[in-house]
Amino acid sequence: MRRYSFLIVALIVFAAMTGIVAFRVLAGSGQETGQRPASALPVAAYTVARFEFADIVEALGTARSKESITVSARVSDTISRINFESGQLVEAGDILIQLNDAEQVAGLSEARTTLREMQRDLERVNDLISRGVAPQQRQDEARAALERAQARVASIEAQLADQVVRAPFAGVVGLREISLGQLIRPGDPITTLDDISAIRLDFTVPERFLANIRAGMMIEATTNAYPDHVFLGTIAQIDSRVDPISRAVTVRAEIDNTDGRILPGQLMVVEVRRDQRSSPAVPGSAITRYLDDSFVYVLETQDGVTSAHRRNVELGLRTGDVVEVTAGLEPGEVVIAEGVHRVREGVPVTVTAQRDFGQGGSPDSPAAVTQP
Repeated sequence: MRRYSFLIVALIVFAAMTGIVAFRVLAGSGQETGQRPASALPVAAYTVARFEFADIVEALGTARSKESITVSARVSDTISRINFESGQLVEAGDILIQLNDAEQVAGLSEARTTLREMQRDLERVNDLISRGVAPQQRQDEARAALERAQARVASIEAQLADQVVRAPFAGVVGLREISLGQLIRPGDPITTLDDISAIRLDFTVPERFLANIRAGMMIEATTNAYPDHVFLGTIAQIDSRVDPISRAVTVRAEIDNTDGRILPGQLMVVEVRRDQRSSPAVPGSAITRYLDDSFVYVLETQDGVTSAHRRNVELGLRTGDVVEVTAGLEPGEVVIAEGVHRVREGVPVTVTAQRDFGQGGSPDSPAAVTQP
């Protein structure tokens, strides 16, 4: 009996001591908490700004001259004169080469002499007829002979013109393919001639984009030769047929090329912009995704304390590190740009850095973005 009584007393004493220790710990913790509140989380902030966005249809295109031909002669003869050098600018009508025309010049001289004789003969016949000496039939014969002589002169003049090869339009000649004294035949290449004052850029787009493309739309094109330069142009024509195999349609754009930097045959990356707009945007690092929701943490200051509050947003397109916000944010609001993984609803924060991409543009890439 005494043994049980001792055990009961020991348990009571142990429970009392445990309660006293717990009370002191809790009291000490409460006092320490009251004296040293939790510190605010350091974050980087970003002030929401507007950026220019656009849906883009991207394609590969091939540059072509406004006009382009392979220059050749129409007759066979030897080359007596060359009036151009490779890469030279020429005007419409400029003589490129002259073929040997000695035979044609002699024939023309003879034909013109005959023509003058026929004209004098007709004048004599007319005089005789006016005096009633010659019959009317003689006048008809003289007139027919004169017309034959005129036709002969015109024929040789045409042959003589074929001995001269002229530029049919203004442009740049290519590499010279002939030499002085060379015998040239019809169809033999002399050089190429390209009018590169404007470039026709042909590219194909899938047929599903037909509803979004029309003549007059602006395009931007780039080439590896000038990676830092964007060439602007407009859509001139859209082919009347869709390729039944590739299900794509050919689109032709025109680009001003007065500086001559684009050469025919160059490969270019084409971007067709549509639905251009100015929208609020935030850095991609500011966005948190959970299931089907996307949200950011907006900073709000009250009674001198800055805290983070979750805000659901709807997102649009993306360029570089900037994401379009179509709903949920307004320009001027401040969001957490970095450190969102440590933030919870209502937690106090302190801004240690400010990210700023500027207004109305993109930090590291073109403002418009490719449609996903």
